[in-house]
Amino acid sequence: MIDNTKTPKELGYRFPAEWEEHEATWLSWPHKEESWPDKLQEIYPYYSEFIKILSQDEFVRINVKDEEMRKFAMDCIMQAGANLENVEFYFNETNDAWCRDHGPAFLVNKNGEEPQKIILDWGFNAWGGKYPPFELDDVIPTKIGKEFDIPVIYPGIIMEGGSVEFNGKGTILTSKSCLLNKNRNPHLSQEEVEQYLKDFYCVEQILWVEDGIIGDDTDGHVDDTIRFVNENTVLTVVEDNVEDDNYEILQTNLKQLKEMRLLDGSSLNIIELPMPDPVIWEDQRLPASYANFYIANKSVIVPTYRCDKDEVALEIIQKCFPERKVVGIDSTDIIWGLGSFHCLSQQEPLV
Repeated sequence: MIDNTKTPKELGYRFPAEWEEHEATWLSWPHKEESWPDKLQEIYPYYSEFIKILSQDEFVRINVKDEEMRKFAMDCIMQAGANLENVEFYFNETNDAWCRDHGPAFLVNKNGEEPQKIILDWGFNAWGGKYPPFELDDVIPTKIGKEFDIPVIYPGIIMEGGSVEFNGKGTILTSKSCLLNKNRNPHLSQEEVEQYLKDFYCVEQILWVEDGIIGDDTDGHVDDTIRFVNENTVLTVVEDNVEDDNYEILQTNLKQLKEMRLLDGSSLNIIELPMPDPVIWEDQRLPASYANFYIANKSVIVPTYRCDKDEVALEIIQKCFPERKVVGIDSTDIIWGLGSFHCLSQQEPLV
């Protein structure tokens, strides 16, 4: 049992950085036609390639609606050549596929006094109520907790996994445009939001940038703009074209990053990552970004967009992860859903 009179932070829990060893990666199989209008069938080969790479070095745990969806998913995954011994299916019906935001947030504790692993079940309202219904997504963490007999904690506010970035040493990076948006927790001040993050994600410091990229329907998730690659280094996307709508947004974020100080007083080590050429579909600017990569146990899976900057971005990211293989997967069709590999996945740490 867990002591519900204390916060996870008081009990000694922590949210591991993404580069720390995983037991598994959680996914929710894509099925919502409205998320990929006229393109849903086209994303499956790329999504299955993602699973193939993940399955080489960790379990891949996939939420599906029913046996029919499981069989279809298995066919796709088999065609991709995944390691089927590491692929598991769970009958947890979802509204959509964005497991970063509706999936379980795992905390770990090695003090021997509390359960080694607990799940945070934040509230989920589909990015400010934009895409109802979302009731199935909202209860996914609790369903997984029950299935694995892992205690579940309810902070009681809206929070999405893609809105927060962790260095594993007490610091969270996030954006004001998302977490302070009135469509999330209008009753909370910035200071109150920070306290929830500190108490439940078990950190000491919240660092804020202003905004996210054009086309991002999440109101500015930080996993499209800035990513920790170690405890004091961030990759941040920048736009070279001064005429581009993202130019000023990303320059503002860059300026704010340069002014930040970590808990020990040191500055961030900042590495700039290019933005891809604009990806437009049906006259809509999509939130294509190389920052939406996913750090797996032995690889880093990076979305690419059929442009000349793909190789440059892959080289920059590879230098940040010398112990892992950086793999690019074409995300040109996937991004029509307004997210990519990081948005689609949630890590389960190894205890």
